[in-house]
Amino acid sequence: MFRSRRRVINHSLLSLYRLSVEHKPSRQYRTFRPERPSNKSRRDPPHRPAASRIRKRIPFLDEVKSVQDPDDALSLFNQYQKMGFMHDYPSFSALIYKLARSRKFEAVETLLDYLQNIDIRCGETLFIALIQHYGKSRMPEKAIELFQRMPSFNCHRTLQSFNTLLNALVDNDRFLDAIGMFDRATKMGFRKNSISFNIIIKGWLAKGEWDKAWQVFEEMTEKGIELTVVTFNSLIGFLCGKGDLDGAMGLLEDMIQKRQRPNAVTYAMLMEGLCSLGKYEEAKKVMFDMEYRGCKLRLLNYGVLINDLGRRGRIDDAKTLLLEMKRRRFKPDVVTYNILINYLCKEGRAPEAYRVLVEMQVGGCEPNAATYRMMVDGFCQVQDFEGGLKVLSSMLTSGHCPLLESFCDLVVGLLMSGKIDGACFVLEEMEKRQMRFHSEAWEALVKDACPKDRSAGGLVEELVSAC
Repeated sequence: MFRSRRRVINHSLLSLYRLSVEHKPSRQYRTFRPERPSNKSRRDPPHRPAASRIRKRIPFLDEVKSVQDPDDALSLFNQYQKMGFMHDYPSFSALIYKLARSRKFEAVETLLDYLQNIDIRCGETLFIALIQHYGKSRMPEKAIELFQRMPSFNCHRTLQSFNTLLNALVDNDRFLDAIGMFDRATKMGFRKNSISFNIIIKGWLAKGEWDKAWQVFEEMTEKGIELTVVTFNSLIGFLCGKGDLDGAMGLLEDMIQKRQRPNAVTYAMLMEGLCSLGKYEEAKKVMFDMEYRGCKLRLLNYGVLINDLGRRGRIDDAKTLLLEMKRRRFKPDVVTYNILINYLCKEGRAPEAYRVLVEMQVGGCEPNAATYRMMVDGFCQVQDFEGGLKVLSSMLTSGHCPLLESFCDLVVGLLMSGKIDGACFVLEEMEKRQMRFHSEAWEALVKDACPKDRSAGGLVEELVSAC
């Protein structure tokens, strides 16, 4: 199946190249002239919008956004081109975004080469998004290469793309490269801002280097770089994680003196620090303090308290706090519900967690992939495999997919419970997603089915080799 999908991509890209040679589009330019001053009073009718604000809809863009499979999106692109549609930057960028989100980077790079050949000017936002995708996919070398290629697309690099690459390097443990790039920023033509400094502070703190991070903080002060809320939050979060609440509180006061208003994240980190030291009541008082200082409560502040209660086994108190939130007209989001569902499942209370799942859906909050995964695992944990199958069906209908381990546990459990049809359904869904049993799962399955058969080990080897 992998080979067939690869053939589809290669065939589509080959067609794209052929069409680029046969039908090379000419570049179109529009000239915008400044309006000449006029003595005549001129007023457009109120019911008629200005012509410049009318944006013509592009059929391809509407269709490609609705396509889920990236291979189908690529085929659709070629179909439009064969019909004589002249693709421009919006079409290419929409297709590239779709491919990058699916990690089809080989196709992305081919399209970029094609764009370069037909001399279409690309916007910086496209490259910023691709650098972010490369970073999330643990491909920092590709991110660096793309950043260096940007001028060849007639695209001017700004500090925004510089900071995006800097952040991707830090997130991919390429901190020395990030430091080198940071130090060469001026020679590269970039004037570093607070975001640049904040990224480096984040990098030093990730390595546990408080003194180095503090030196960057002082450098910002000396050079007159704005100390933002993010700057202080990074430092306060680090101190709270180390249990240094006195130092964190001191930074909070310093922050206020420098006329930077703490936000809900600032107080949430202080609350987490207090909870980690077993000071739940003091953490709850922080919420009153932040309201007194004019900072509005957010869901994440309640989330910190609910998480702490669940961690300490006080799940009923967590449910009570959730009701208190609703009374105060805070609508819980999926993250808040997931905290409660997670601890209910860990405590073996999967049916109760399922009722919370239904409650959130009734309230208009859609579960995400994490919600369903926790529920499937929770039902498997209490040996309720039919309940797990029911959640799996809802999960797949919603467009989410469980992890391989969850699939395996569910198949084994259904087979052991005699639910052959359910197990076959799960295996079919695994096959659709090209997911295979690992050797440990086969071994557990065969040993449970043949506990007294000494030849079971050989059967496992045959099954694994057949896969």
